[in-house]
Amino acid sequence: MIPRQVLPRQFYLITRRRCRQRQFLRRPDAGANHKQRAHADACHARAVNIRVLPTAGLSDSDRIALRRLFDAAYDGDFTDDDFDHALGGWHAIAGDVAAPIAHAAVVARSLLIDTRELRTGFVEAVATLPTHQRAGLGSRVMAAIADVIRDRFELGVLSTGEHAFYERLGWERWRGPSYVRAADGTMTRSADEDGGIMILRCTPSREVDLTAPIACDERRGDSW
Repeated sequence: MIPRQVLPRQFYLITRRRCRQRQFLRRPDAGANHKQRAHADACHARAVNIRVLPTAGLSDSDRIALRRLFDAAYDGDFTDDDFDHALGGWHAIAGDVAAPIAHAAVVARSLLIDTRELRTGFVEAVATLPTHQRAGLGSRVMAAIADVIRDRFELGVLSTGEHAFYERLGWERWRGPSYVRAADGTMTRSADEDGGIMILRCTPSREVDLTAPIACDERRGDSW
């Protein structure tokens, strides 16, 4: 599960006269302050340490801290199933593990592309604290997860509505039909997921056809 970005909105109710005063007196300072703050945020993000560790390396308190991060980043729309889906693989964590500010996970799954089974690193729980968003931390944890995928899997896959963010990191949109495969092998069409699936090519999947059918195994909660 990958969150859709929520952008802050500000609304001002001011008279025309006050608007002119604001434009004349405040705009230069406001613009300078915005640039200074953006620069400071970017410098801070570059200084934050990124750790990569397996789920087995997380303590119970670390898992509680991660759940707090997910609940904050997803505004409460992060289920127990979503949390379970993020466990069992590898985690890239920005900041102290006991007080994380950004995170991405990859777990092992088997995906079927046309008739070919691929050992897949499926990305889960990409999250950044709202107070630290748009500072580059999401890109950094995803870069670390991409290294894990290339080292350990044949293909990377995720499901998202934030295509532009992941395209900048080298991910590609899947254009073929998607399915969910039940334990008995039955295939069920998952048309609602077609627009959100993206892949990261690895050496074994460099020639994969983006228009071919793709299927993941059924699981509790969201299968994709």
